[in-house]
Amino acid sequence: MHAELPGLATLTDEAAREVYGDLDSGAEHAYFNDIYLLAPVGYFVLSYDTTIVQMNVVGADLLGVPRNNPARIAFRQFIAPRFLEDFDRFLRRAINSSQPEQCNLQMLRSRNQQGFPVSLRASVDSNRQGIRMVLELAEGKLAALERSEERFRRIVHNAEEGIWEIDASSRTSFVNPKMAQMLGYSIEEMLEQPLVAFMDEEGRIILERNIAQRQRGISERHEFKFIRKDGLDLWATLATNPIFDADGTYRGALALVTDVTASRASAELVWHQANFDELTALPNRHMFNDRLGQEIKKARREGSQLALLFIDLDDFKQVNDTLGHHQGDAVLVEAARRIGLCVRSSDTVARLGGDEFTVILSGLDQPDGVDRIAAGMLALLGRPVALDTASPSVSASVGIALYPADAATAEDLLRSADQAMYAAKQSGRNRYSYFTRDLQLAAQARQQVTLDLRQALAQEQFVLHYQPIVSLQSGKIERAEALLRWRHPARGLLAPAEFLPLAEAGGMMLEIGDWVFRQAVQQARLWQDELGRNFQISINQSAAQLRGDSALYLEWLRMASRLGLPPRSIVLEITEGVLLDGSARVTDRLRELREMGLQVALDNFGTGYSSLAHLKHFGIDLLKLDGSFIQHLASDSGDLAMCEALIVMAHKLGLKVVAEGVETPAQSGLLAMAGCDYAQGFVYAGALPAEELAALAQRGPIPL
Repeated sequence: MHAELPGLATLTDEAAREVYGDLDSGAEHAYFNDIYLLAPVGYFVLSYDTTIVQMNVVGADLLGVPRNNPARIAFRQFIAPRFLEDFDRFLRRAINSSQPEQCNLQMLRSRNQQGFPVSLRASVDSNRQGIRMVLELAEGKLAALERSEERFRRIVHNAEEGIWEIDASSRTSFVNPKMAQMLGYSIEEMLEQPLVAFMDEEGRIILERNIAQRQRGISERHEFKFIRKDGLDLWATLATNPIFDADGTYRGALALVTDVTASRASAELVWHQANFDELTALPNRHMFNDRLGQEIKKARREGSQLALLFIDLDDFKQVNDTLGHHQGDAVLVEAARRIGLCVRSSDTVARLGGDEFTVILSGLDQPDGVDRIAAGMLALLGRPVALDTASPSVSASVGIALYPADAATAEDLLRSADQAMYAAKQSGRNRYSYFTRDLQLAAQARQQVTLDLRQALAQEQFVLHYQPIVSLQSGKIERAEALLRWRHPARGLLAPAEFLPLAEAGGMMLEIGDWVFRQAVQQARLWQDELGRNFQISINQSAAQLRGDSALYLEWLRMASRLGLPPRSIVLEITEGVLLDGSARVTDRLRELREMGLQVALDNFGTGYSSLAHLKHFGIDLLKLDGSFIQHLASDSGDLAMCEALIVMAHKLGLKVVAEGVETPAQSGLLAMAGCDYAQGFVYAGALPAEELAALAQRGPIPL
């Protein structure tokens, strides 16, 4: 074995310069580059909650965790406790800055060990999907260089990946123990052997092409098949980087080698997971689309018909909310089984997601039998489902579309069946409906509303009004809720309930939400100058918005930063339905937004199924009591006792409380005595244009 690691020191210095160069220039890679594994500094890719997504070998060694981080450990937990606030401020600066940020602090390998000083550099990835973090021991450049040889020798020889260096003639000049073990050879047996000695003919052809690429300085990642000493195949992924000397002469290449034999052996499992629903084992949306396209081609070729059934379970959300998601999953599995009992083995039953299923009835000469199948399906689905603790009954709404009568393409046929299902729900649920020309006209009418909304945006027909939120301690207007209005050219000023459901159905919520946020942020900036630096504006957010692109929120924060507006000046209001959305993306987004400095308020609390546990889990800052608690508020009422209890519990959790729907001075006084922080309602003012709210706030405290 070689006493030295040829090319390794050169490579690691270059890798380090590449890491630092990236951060200094801002020209960041979209993905983690495997060659960073050998950088002489810790290199990490973090999610916004600082969970370690990827790290190099030095980073893993410094923290004392496996490089693949199976426990999903967060980088933040290694920060020494007395430096946590410094770290959080540093991270916020990095997230909100277009330039890399630097911070010096102490870190720990474990809770009981003494801290060690480090220098951290962080910047947000160019695609805004994560944070890049470089960790360097604060021991000085000279000391770091002196220790790098010893560190790399230990890391390379104990690395989980194979490391394979070849010279300019493609002969093996170095392998680590893991690489030799993967191929079943000793290190001595592999040294000086040409790389092709471990490959079959096909691999040799691919290798020749890749060597030419490396000689031109191109780093690549490819999958190769090697032949082990025992004759078995070893499939491996090679991330290769060329090595050049100071004169630019090609010296060879270094490859990081990962064994992927097991993953290739499980290709069938991977395919199954990509095409079948994990819960019900039915074809998923991807396979359904493929099969529907194939069945339409077959029907066109044979001159036959097919029927597409779109099935949506009625009130399934209530099962999840009352019995829990585990029991809800059991209902979905049973529903899938019952749907399958109603059709032939040659028909396709698929789950599109949530509580939506589809059935393709193919090879129909006449569609007469579809009624019988749909009716039988409704009857079977309506029977109680025996669960551990309950026996819920879940009906269904079924939409039916026929090929070629209702549509000529798979996309149009699915849309037609979906519209027919919507008609069944509108007609009372637990029934089926065929797609008709009337349904098509109704769909076109909804499309026209979407066009009108787009025109409203373009022609600035939208306007924001603001309802004041009053401090019950001082009587001052310290907050306001932004409320959208549409100045319709024909119908006058429209409230959100008259058009936002149509905007959501037409996919317009993100565009309208973007407009609302930008207008509200500019108004907040003006009011902080006029009414005080702590003035906050609340903006309503839907689940659809939270599931959208995180880049939009980052752009909003950049806009607020340009205006000199602190992120905490913005409060995002969500409903209990958002918390119960069930989407991990929504949960992660709420956590990210709070880490960015925004506050989150839970609107209409007490009317849905959320609990105080939700408040802690999702990181809520403000609790808005629903107006139904306030409506009959009196000194001897149960509603007052309920309000007092909720206020005390919210304060115990560190939340501020806002009472909504306050309509009388008596209600305002009782809430103040109960310790409520803020109130909002017509007793103070309704939704006002911006200039009227400013005038009201400038008059001074409102009598309570």
